[in-house]
Amino acid sequence: MSRGNTRQRIQDVALELFAEQGYEKTSLREIAEQLGVTKAALYYHFKTKEDLVSSIFQDLAVGPVDELIAWAEENRPTTLETKLEILRRYSARLSQSASVFRFMHENQAALRELSIGDQMKSRIFSLLNLIKDSDAPLADQVRCASALFTMHSTLFVLEGAAGGPDEKRKAALEVAEELVTSAHHGGDA
Repeated sequence: MSRGNTRQRIQDVALELFAEQGYEKTSLREIAEQLGVTKAALYYHFKTKEDLVSSIFQDLAVGPVDELIAWAEENRPTTLETKLEILRRYSARLSQSASVFRFMHENQAALRELSIGDQMKSRIFSLLNLIKDSDAPLADQVRCASALFTMHSTLFVLEGAAGGPDEKRKAALEVAEELVTSAHHGGDA
């Protein structure tokens, strides 16, 4: 589903090919062929495959997650309800950018080599720090980390399970909320 202009069309096609073949096995030539343009036309918008991936992440993941982090930081101290709202908003972001998060899940080795991988990792840690108490026991820190992991991975690890993507997202959110609720010790649980 194209989002509009040429740059976005390139991003959409690239993301589709990365999902099908993997980042390493997809070339700019293949992306250009799929689009029906020359490599030169593609290079006009993106000089390298890393530039292309970075633009996809900036537009579809980093920006929206940064907005969520800014909202959460404005709503400190973090009550249980704020933590649960962070999870709800993050779940919505994951749903809106499912293809990007699928790319993250399926191309972890490639992401370790790309600067955008470090950027996303730092944002995940920022979200974790917003939903866990700073002095939380280790088991509660694991609960909060597991809540984020659950939200990220459920669609992919339960791909063959009954239920559509929205049902799985809602179930993952429910489990994540239970984990964070269990881990919260702020006195308002």
